[in-house]
Amino acid sequence: MNESLKPPTGDNLLDQESREKLPALYSGEELGLMAIALVKFFTPDSNWSWYASEFDGEDLFFGLVSGFEVELGYFLLSELQSVKGSLGLPIERDLYYEPKTLKELMKKHEEDRWGER
Repeated sequence: MNESLKPPTGDNLLDQESREKLPALYSGEELGLMAIALVKFFTPDSNWSWYASEFDGEDLFFGLVSGFEVELGYFLLSELQSVKGSLGLPIERDLYYEPKTLKELMKKHEEDRWGER
């Protein structure tokens, strides 16, 4: 199957273009919440989302995770590639995601969760 036709899941979850555009892990520490999350992953059958702002080039991301909580932290590509949602669907890379700051994403997910404050 042509690589460009494969869905953005499993081994194709993080394509070469996305790998190249993500800054190195720890390179954006001085930016804090103003760091840009360049890649979004999501479960199509639940409400979990992962936003990557940095990547070690191998397996470890830093960014925002919205699941049970909305929090900054580390997550693994290998786990995203192997986990399935409640209906058995794999995690996908959002092809239509527009990059946003971690601050914007935190605000959006907190508002979605608790309503405007």
